[in-house]
Amino acid sequence: MTPAQRSERMLRIRSRDTKPEMLVRRFLHGKGSRFRLHVRDLPDRPDLVLSKYGAVVFVEGYFWHGHSCQKGRIPGTNSVFWQSKVAVSQARDKRNHCLLRREGWRVIRIWECQLAKNRTRNVALARLVSRILA
Repeated sequence: MTPAQRSERMLRIRSRDTKPEMLVRRFLHGKGSRFRLHVRDLPDRPDLVLSKYGAVVFVEGYFWHGHSCQKGRIPGTNSVFWQSKVAVSQARDKRNHCLLRREGWRVIRIWECQLAKNRTRNVALARLVSRILA
């Protein structure tokens, strides 16, 4: 892949309103939960903020945030670059989640790979609701 093709492909990756995020939003809205989106006043701009429950939800991509699943593995080409990029992302996530917890928020992460298949999606969404209501 040429650098121009790679650049074009990377430009198509969105950070908000992704399919997994929309799936979680539709599910929670259907359950009667109301939330705010991408609140700028909070560290790391959580995907969903449920003020009533004191919870924030991050819908994380397995690759960009370094999940331990099969799809979250580092590519073989240019692996040093990707390892450092993912490590920086993980450190930023950890720092921002600690800041949110200090402010009194419950931080809930749901991974993109948990939402990929019906079987795991149903379990993950049920667990998400129970963690929000806890």
